[in-house]
Amino acid sequence: MSDDLMKKMLRAVLQANKNGVSITRLQGEYRSLTGEFIPDRKLGYPSLECFLRSIPSVVRMENRMGEIMCFAAVCQETAHIAQLVARQKSSKRAPGRSQILNCRMRSKLASNFVFYGRSRLSLSQSPSSENGSFLNASVLGETSGRCTATLQPGDYNPQVVQNRISEVLKKYCSGLWLSKLPSVYRDMHQQDLPGQAVIDMENWTHICLLEKPVSTNRADRLVYPPQSKPPSLALSPVKPATAPYTPTTTPTSPTPPSLTPTSPTPPFLTSPTQMASPTPTTPIPLSPTAVSIPAEARLRLKELLSKYSHGLWAHALPKLYQETFKVPFPEDILSNLSLLLDICTVEYPIADNKMKAILYGPTTEYKAKVGLPLNSTPMVPPLLLPKEEFPSVLVVEARSTDQVILRYIGEGYSQALETMEESMSTVYSQLSAQRLLPFPSAGELAAVKVEGGEEVVRAQVCEVMTDKVKVYYVDHGFSEVLSRTKLLELQKDFLKLPFQATTCTLAGLEQFSSELSVLQTLESLAVGKILLVELLQHDADPPQVVLYDTSHDDEVNINVVCLKALQDKAMENPLQVNSTYMNVSVTNVCSDGTIFCQLPSRGRVKLNEILDKIEAFFITQVTSESLVSTPFCGKCCLARYKGRWSRVEITNLHGSRVLDIKFVDLGVPASVEVIELREIPPSFLHELMVIPPQAIKCCLVELEVGVWTPEAVLWLRGAVLNSMDCSMKISTLDEDKLVHIYLFTSKGSQDVTNSVNHQMATSDLWKQPGPQKDGLPTLSFLDTVVANMVDQLTLDSPACSPIPKQLVLPPLLELPQAGQNMDVYVSVACHPGHFVLQPWQDLYKLVVLMGEMVLYYNQREETPGPRDVQKGEVYAAKVDHNWHRVLVNRVLSSGLVSVYELDYGKHELVSCTLLQPLIESFRQLPFQGITAQLAGVEQCVWSEAASIVFRNHVEKKPLVAQVECVVEAELPWDRKMIVYLVDTSREETDIWVHNIMADFPEEQSTAA
Repeated sequence: MSDDLMKKMLRAVLQANKNGVSITRLQGEYRSLTGEFIPDRKLGYPSLECFLRSIPSVVRMENRMGEIMCFAAVCQETAHIAQLVARQKSSKRAPGRSQILNCRMRSKLASNFVFYGRSRLSLSQSPSSENGSFLNASVLGETSGRCTATLQPGDYNPQVVQNRISEVLKKYCSGLWLSKLPSVYRDMHQQDLPGQAVIDMENWTHICLLEKPVSTNRADRLVYPPQSKPPSLALSPVKPATAPYTPTTTPTSPTPPSLTPTSPTPPFLTSPTQMASPTPTTPIPLSPTAVSIPAEARLRLKELLSKYSHGLWAHALPKLYQETFKVPFPEDILSNLSLLLDICTVEYPIADNKMKAILYGPTTEYKAKVGLPLNSTPMVPPLLLPKEEFPSVLVVEARSTDQVILRYIGEGYSQALETMEESMSTVYSQLSAQRLLPFPSAGELAAVKVEGGEEVVRAQVCEVMTDKVKVYYVDHGFSEVLSRTKLLELQKDFLKLPFQATTCTLAGLEQFSSELSVLQTLESLAVGKILLVELLQHDADPPQVVLYDTSHDDEVNINVVCLKALQDKAMENPLQVNSTYMNVSVTNVCSDGTIFCQLPSRGRVKLNEILDKIEAFFITQVTSESLVSTPFCGKCCLARYKGRWSRVEITNLHGSRVLDIKFVDLGVPASVEVIELREIPPSFLHELMVIPPQAIKCCLVELEVGVWTPEAVLWLRGAVLNSMDCSMKISTLDEDKLVHIYLFTSKGSQDVTNSVNHQMATSDLWKQPGPQKDGLPTLSFLDTVVANMVDQLTLDSPACSPIPKQLVLPPLLELPQAGQNMDVYVSVACHPGHFVLQPWQDLYKLVVLMGEMVLYYNQREETPGPRDVQKGEVYAAKVDHNWHRVLVNRVLSSGLVSVYELDYGKHELVSCTLLQPLIESFRQLPFQGITAQLAGVEQCVWSEAASIVFRNHVEKKPLVAQVECVVEAELPWDRKMIVYLVDTSREETDIWVHNIMADFPEEQSTAA
């Protein structure tokens, strides 16, 4: 990319963010747009900041609260764009924080099917039916995943409504979820259920009976006819799900009025792995002759389900129950899941497969506040957790791993604090406001003027001395001893903002809170820096978090680095060039030619001793304490490998139940369900953590790492895997900690001509596959490919030949009719003329499906894929650690395949070796990606600036789509919707996206 083009793209990134972009976020924002990093080092600058300061015509830099913010420098050519961006309404996110900010984060964050955005509200409407009801607002709940149907009160005839509800309940004599009642009522009677009627139903005991829920959420109830209510069994469904989609006819004028949502902005999802819960099935009728579950077994089942708040597959219960409690699982439960309805909710996410049920156990209510280092004054509101999945924080102090003080960065946090402190400085600059605090006492709040400056900050008195006081700065997280004359009375106007300094604990380091090596590492990597934080447990006090530093090319997991500081290097076998090592065990041979070896060492002996003790420990343990309930990337725990417990590190999460792990002492990757993991027993934790990983990553000299032929990989595995008589000689050690070796399978001569390297290099097995390395095409090769595909492949539709007649496709996705509303998630947004929607209601089904695909295909990854890949066929393809359902657009001679992700609408280039047949069980769910076009605007060739603004408003966000029309087609990927997009996340108003795009002047786009 030329310098001029690079500056142009940098300006485009900055122009799209009127609040500026943090310098720590700029690389991610730039890469999300261009696919490349800003080449500051290649241009000869020591840092990104130095480079940006050298181009003042492009970037304007400001220091705000210790954070360097970057803004687009306005010139005559771009002044009109700056004016358009300035007219945008500020989004509720940190300044410069893109929804795809973490493009440099681990693959978990790039995982398309894990939704990290906030929940959505259905579009509010004016009364449209004769009874004066409003369109329901579906609100995704918090940790419990609940969704309520919020109905607005209105005038109605109680007698008519009662008679109609009785007719509904005659059809559903076994009971009906209250959240489903409005849609069933509408389907039967062609009218909306009045909102006031839902409230009044509790008093209509002669018409219906409502099961009391475990929480106050009305949607967590079951409605029965009076005679059908089970008298002895109290159902408490604690994890019902998203309220069903209920289309409503609305006006379709080109410029609909701005409407006010019927419900406040929903709270933030509590975990990166949480998704909208599935729609609950109709309650299972309870057989009066059903066998009851013994009380002890019932308690044990509750204990298991409470460990997995994201749900547990029913088919996994017998094995997990027996392993945990050392007794057989009660018979007949799986064949009659209605026996469990009083302790869990049963859901069937995979269509037409009643063998795949998910059980949701009781969960605790969401707590959206964090602990404070000092007792908070009742006058000050609690600090609410940010709504972003990975908010930015400034780490102020780290006294220990369970008492890390930080401040959130962004709107409502650092920006609100900056505004308040500016007001305080203005107010307290007046002599009339400078009233001393006469008799300070511990716990009292005060205003303190900063020494040598005009700033005034809030403080809380910790200790009162003779003429001095010790105060804690509640917004900045540190203490200081100062004169009593520095304390001023704090005015009530400055008590409205929550204290900004808060405390958290680092996940995975609870047992090492006072380890000196850990604290020193934490101090050097985190304190005083702006990082990203992953919030794991919102209901904990303080919450558990994982810290990430994304300022480098490779992300740094601070928690993992701190844990590695415990390792004792004396337990490693030191590696030296030209040294020979005997009794080497080869534990894994990868498809790219890298191998993992174990060398004799103190650590290996000690590791085997501890793992033997852990085996004995788990045999005698009868408790669920060792089950892993909160997985996160970097967590170290245990999993079985060939019948023995081994150390593993979680490397990626697919939804809430499936994850990728790596056996750190074997170098073996795997995909497992979370129920297969166990916590390291506390009594063995420290001993295990001091032992470094025993698997050494190596490659064979003379044999280049890259794309090996399957025959060569299989031969090498057969020759060296599980052999204890191997030896190796180190040739070189590179900076990436890759050891270049000669490998020998016997204890004879160590001459290189006798090595496995030489045998392979001189045999027919070693065939160079082409000009690729590490499975990736070169840049020049990619340029050629793209140039050849321009005429056949566009972003607007998947280019493919007519579909083969024998291809079996899933059923078509049901789409709403013109004038109806639909809750959607925008997975891809190119410009207003082309974007891709996913129906919100079924997103959880896609999570379940892709988790199943990961488990199935990762176990078959070494199985050769289809020999003859056909254009226009549907396959499963591995893209960024996930398996997707894809359509083949074109097969290239280089071994690459152009594919279209049918559930997400993205185009990818993948190796043909990463394709697998899409089996029938993965063809049941309709393809979830829907191509769409924005209504209410003239279709044209959109400018780069317009496309960026559009993408900023809709991509990776949950919205409401109001359908103007649906363009039907025979094939699912040829269907198209023309919709209005509405952002209902604001309390004060709805944002119609087409109104924003209509603000762009005509000269910014070319009419089509």
